[in-house]
Amino acid sequence: MKSIIHNGFLRLTLVNILSNLMVPLASLIDLAFLGYLDEIRHLAGVSIATVLFNYIYWTFGFLRMSTTGTTAQARGSRKDREIKQICLRNCLIALALATIIIIFQYPLREIGFSLLSATPEVKASGINYYKSLIWGAPATLLNFVLIGWFLGLEQGGKVLLLSVVNKGTNIILDYIFIVLWGWESSGAGSATAISQYITLVIGIICVFKFISLPEIPQLIKGIWQPQVIRKTFILNRDILIRTFALISTFAVFTNLSSYMNTLVLVTNTLLLQVVTLAAYFIDGLAFATESLAGKSYGEGNQEQLKALVKLSGIISVSIGLIFAIVFCLFPIPLFSLLTNHTQVINNISSYVLWLIPVLGFGGMAYMLDGYFLGLTQGNLLRNSTLVAGLVGFLPFAMLGLLLKSNHILWLALTMFMATRAITLGKAIPNIIVEKNSA
Repeated sequence: MKSIIHNGFLRLTLVNILSNLMVPLASLIDLAFLGYLDEIRHLAGVSIATVLFNYIYWTFGFLRMSTTGTTAQARGSRKDREIKQICLRNCLIALALATIIIIFQYPLREIGFSLLSATPEVKASGINYYKSLIWGAPATLLNFVLIGWFLGLEQGGKVLLLSVVNKGTNIILDYIFIVLWGWESSGAGSATAISQYITLVIGIICVFKFISLPEIPQLIKGIWQPQVIRKTFILNRDILIRTFALISTFAVFTNLSSYMNTLVLVTNTLLLQVVTLAAYFIDGLAFATESLAGKSYGEGNQEQLKALVKLSGIISVSIGLIFAIVFCLFPIPLFSLLTNHTQVINNISSYVLWLIPVLGFGGMAYMLDGYFLGLTQGNLLRNSTLVAGLVGFLPFAMLGLLLKSNHILWLALTMFMATRAITLGKAIPNIIVEKNSA
C-alpha cells in the first residue's frame, strides 16, 4: 500500500513542482526587469499593486482549490459524468465573477490604492500596472478552474504544459514590453494579461480531449442541482474566507513595511519572493497531496490517507528548510540577481535568517492546506487561518509597527505560519476518526 503511495505521490509531486516552478521564476524575472530600471519606484509600484491583485484574484482562488478536491473525490468514486459537470459548472461561475471584476474595475482601483501606503510616484507606477493587468481577469479565473480540474484528474502533464505556456509567453512579452519598448510597470501588467489568454486557449483545447462538444448541452442541464449548488457554495465560501484571511495577512505585512520606509518595503518584497519561490515548490507537493487525498477519500481508503500525510509532511518541511538555509548562506550573490541596489542587498542580510522559521513552519502549513483541500474540509482551513491571522500574526505585527521594528514584523509572520501548522496538524487524527466512523 505504502509503495503505491510513494510511487504515485512522488511522480505527481515532481511534475507539479516543475509546473509550479514556472510561476515564481516568471515573477522573479519580472522583478529583475523592473529592479534594473533606473528608478526603483517601478518595482515598488508593482509590489503594492500586487497586494491589490492578490485580493482581486487570489480571493477567488477557491475556483482552483474546490475544483481539485471535488474532482479528485468524484474520480475516486468513479463518477465520470460528475467530473465533467464540475468543470463546466465552475467555468460558468468563473466567468460570472470575472464579469463583475471588469465592471467594477474603477471603484476597485480607487478604493484599493487609497488604502495602500506609498509615495505618489510609487502609486502612479502601481496604477499603470493595474490598468493593464485587470483586463486579464476572465482568462485568469478560467485558468484557475482548468488547472484545478486537471490536478483533480492527476493530469500533471497538462498542468505543466499550461504553466510553461503561461510563464514562457509572460517572460518573452516582459522583455519586449519593458526592455525593448520601455513600457515599465504598464508593460509588466500587459505581458501577464496577454499570457493568461494564450494559456486559456491551450487549456480549452486540452479540455476538449475529455469533453466532446455534442455532450456539453446534456451536461449543462444537470449542473444546477440544488443540493450540489448548496454544497459547492458552502465549500467555496469557507475557502474564500480562508484565502481572504491569508492574503490579508501578507497585505498587512507589506503595508506595514511601506509605513516604515521604502527601503524596508523593497527589502521585504525581495525576501517574500524567496518565501513565494519555496511555497511554489512546496505547493507542487501540496497539489499532489490534494489530488491523492481527494481520491483516497472518495475511495474510503484510510490507510492510504495516513501514509500520504506522513510522507508529505516530512518532504514539505525539508524543502522549506533547504530553501531557507541556501539563501541564508549566500544572500549577497543570490539577491544580486534581483537588484543592483547595494543598499537593498546589504539591508536584506540583516533579516534573511527569518526565512528559516517562516519556511520551516510554512512548509508544514502549505502541505496541510493541500491535504484538507483534498478532503474538502473548508471549515477547518477557514478556522485555522482566521486564528493564525488574528491571534498569531496581528498582535506582533502591531507591536512591530509601534516599535518600528522590521524584526518583530518578521516574528509576526513566523507566528502566523506556526499557528496554521499547529492548528491544522492537531485536526488530522480527528478527521480520520470521523471518516472511519461514518
